[in-house]
Amino acid sequence: MGDGPGGAPGDGLLDDTLGKADLENFPVAPGFLPAAWRGDLMSVYGFARLVDDAGDGDLADPAGTARLLGVESAPADPGFRPALLDGLERDLDRVFESALRPAEPDARPLHPLMRALVPAVDRHGLTPEPFRRLIEANRVDQTATRYPTYRDLLDYCTLSADPVGRLVLAIAGRATPDRITRSDQICTALQIVEHLQDVAEDLGRGRIYLPAEDMARFRVTEQDLAAPTAGPRVRELIAFEAARARTLLDHGAPLVGTVRGRLRLLLAGFTAGGYAALSAIEAAGYDVLAQQAKPDKRRLAVKAAALFAKGR
Repeated sequence: MGDGPGGAPGDGLLDDTLGKADLENFPVAPGFLPAAWRGDLMSVYGFARLVDDAGDGDLADPAGTARLLGVESAPADPGFRPALLDGLERDLDRVFESALRPAEPDARPLHPLMRALVPAVDRHGLTPEPFRRLIEANRVDQTATRYPTYRDLLDYCTLSADPVGRLVLAIAGRATPDRITRSDQICTALQIVEHLQDVAEDLGRGRIYLPAEDMARFRVTEQDLAAPTAGPRVRELIAFEAARARTLLDHGAPLVGTVRGRLRLLLAGFTAGGYAALSAIEAAGYDVLAQQAKPDKRRLAVKAAALFAKGR
């Protein structure tokens, strides 16, 4: 769909964002799920991707998005990204207003990805908190470019990653305290793995998600991370962080065994995506600077099948 005849204003923004689902380490809304689930999961993914792209400056049409949301700041302005995130949060308010007052036009969200979120919120009684956390994570990205300790990084992941797993459980109607704890472990692990894959890309954005205390322990400098290939100390550091992520996955993986049917297969796919990405990093000799380590789809499928069968 586009903005021409027959297309609603902003529909091209929706296509640009949702089209990135195939680039993820894990299946976002695979075809084996019920159609309603797929639509709701894609609406949550669309929101999360939109917010991330706004925070990272990766929107295909930032000026168009700003106009759509009524944000007066221009892309060249220093405060554009924070203003855009504020605009998205105001539109999120409209999502929940629209779910409560569907007949009132003034409550309708402005962005098509926000409008797509309304049925999921209404159907599953979703709360604003996890969505607000995702926006807050991107606000943090505007000011925090380094993480002194591993604990600081974990705290960031409670904003940037854990809400997604909680929303998946809420959509499936399977959220319990124990499942939420294990889901948080898996999601934090997936976020750390993504940071390991993207060390070079993140550095290009001026960000380092490797804890400073760990860089000091392994005597790794920022200049080392800017090299075209990883030296021995960088590889040791990446192996150390990868082992931490694997431990988190191991702790969270029993979540798979607490559910049945297609949800079990979905969670197995999420978790297997993390393991497959870690295997790709290991296969690259922990050199994440020379090229981005991407998971092998066959290895991912085999791991997902094993997790589904064993439940962990």
